[in-house]
Amino acid sequence: MIVLLGRSGHLEEAAKVFDEMPERDLVSWSALVSCYEQNERYDEALRKFKEMVVDGVLVDEVVLITVLSACTHLVVAMTGQLIHALAIKAGIELYINLQNALIHMYLRCGEVEKARSLFDSMPQRDTVSWSVLISGYAQRDRFADALALFQDMQLEGIQPDETVLVSVISACTHLSALDQGAWIHAYIRKKQMKVNVILGTTLIDMYMKFGSVPNAMEVFRAMEEKGVSTWNALILGLAMNGFVKESLATFSEMKECNIVPNEITFLAVLGACRHMGLVEEGRRHFDAMSRKHGIEPTIKHYGCMVDLLGRAGKLTEAEELIANMPVPPDVSTWGALLGACKKHGDNVMGERVGRKLVDLQPEHDGFHVLLSNIYASKGSWDNVHEIRGMMRQHGVIKTPGCSMIEVKGTIHEFLAGDKTHPQSEDIEKMLDDMAKKLKMEGYAPDTREVLLDIDEEDKETTLFRHSEKIAIAFGLLTIDAPTPIRIMKNLRICNDCHMAAKLISRAYDREIVVRDRHRFHHFKQGSCSCLDYW
Repeated sequence: MIVLLGRSGHLEEAAKVFDEMPERDLVSWSALVSCYEQNERYDEALRKFKEMVVDGVLVDEVVLITVLSACTHLVVAMTGQLIHALAIKAGIELYINLQNALIHMYLRCGEVEKARSLFDSMPQRDTVSWSVLISGYAQRDRFADALALFQDMQLEGIQPDETVLVSVISACTHLSALDQGAWIHAYIRKKQMKVNVILGTTLIDMYMKFGSVPNAMEVFRAMEEKGVSTWNALILGLAMNGFVKESLATFSEMKECNIVPNEITFLAVLGACRHMGLVEEGRRHFDAMSRKHGIEPTIKHYGCMVDLLGRAGKLTEAEELIANMPVPPDVSTWGALLGACKKHGDNVMGERVGRKLVDLQPEHDGFHVLLSNIYASKGSWDNVHEIRGMMRQHGVIKTPGCSMIEVKGTIHEFLAGDKTHPQSEDIEKMLDDMAKKLKMEGYAPDTREVLLDIDEEDKETTLFRHSEKIAIAFGLLTIDAPTPIRIMKNLRICNDCHMAAKLISRAYDREIVVRDRHRFHHFKQGSCSCLDYW
């Protein structure tokens, strides 16, 4: 009766039945604690468990797993540790399901090392044990640890389930480890595992974020069941990779398949319009959100529209949209307008918006740098020094440009001017060779973005040591054609590196894929997929 009432949500009646019982044993106490836990009344579940212990009732692994779930949801590590101690005292701590629950509790409470220590001490581990810890590492952004543990799992001959594979693929995505991600996909095919919506969507997201559009499309077409998240991943991925026409066509196909779009769908669609400057189409989709689909735009949708208008040079309209938004604009929205001011050379509006942003978020390095660059482009060096002084005052450090490239399963990172790599001598020779071939291609360094008060020759040297150029040189040395050279950049690619990459792709007959913080650039035979609009 207690269990039945609890499952129906009638907790008061369940508690009344319990209170009226002449005798209560472990089963009845466990049933009541479980009622509260299953109905998300975790505090009361713990309180009833405490009463149970005080009443002298011996515990078993079933009730302890229930209360550990309550601890996990409440993120109360101290209580979880007490329950762990109680399990040891009762001599039941070696039950595998209980140990899995303890690992999950420690991970959710941020006690990662305690979770790992418990995992290492387990005499027997099942798929859930591995899955819980690998997922915990991934959720805590410890992606390298997640991959290393997955490799250990393989060595022990444990077959992973979908949960493990989703976590590991996500780790590969964050670590820019395409080779390892592709190997996991090959493993899934070899084992003939069913690719469900979550696993398939994660694979599509990974391939799209590596610029491997054909592989992403292959996964999408092979999926028997597709959720709205699957369509969203495809629409967004196509747009990010410069396939805007295909992205919008996928959105139309999605609606024809009677898949109801959500907020994220429209973020992806507006993003597609933004990447190619399709202002009218963007306006149409933005209007259709609420009018046709009953979805009220959020601050992110307004931010997309501001960015779309700003990139297209409609700065006044973008600023008016911010002024008339029904929700207060956030710093990202103002930041989009500031970036547009820099792109289109509107220094008056840029200075006004930049000052507002520096006041709103004095610790943000990007806003200081953009405002400083606007002043530098005007030759206002006193204002440049003022902004840099403000940065020092607030302890703001400019984020250095960093480019990553994967070669034979190993990730190599390069900073601007980097000479610390073991193959730096070979890289320098390749950079010299690149410089010679670029001059033959008609390359002239674009020194406008090196807004330092130094001479032009020094500016050219600075430009040719940007992190993505070093990574491209390393890729030419280590990656054989026709394999594309894939680079991940933490900042927006500058105009000069963009021009250089186009010419390098033609001079060396190589495909180069650069993912910067905004989108992908596929360079091939002297052109880029973004059509120079980014």
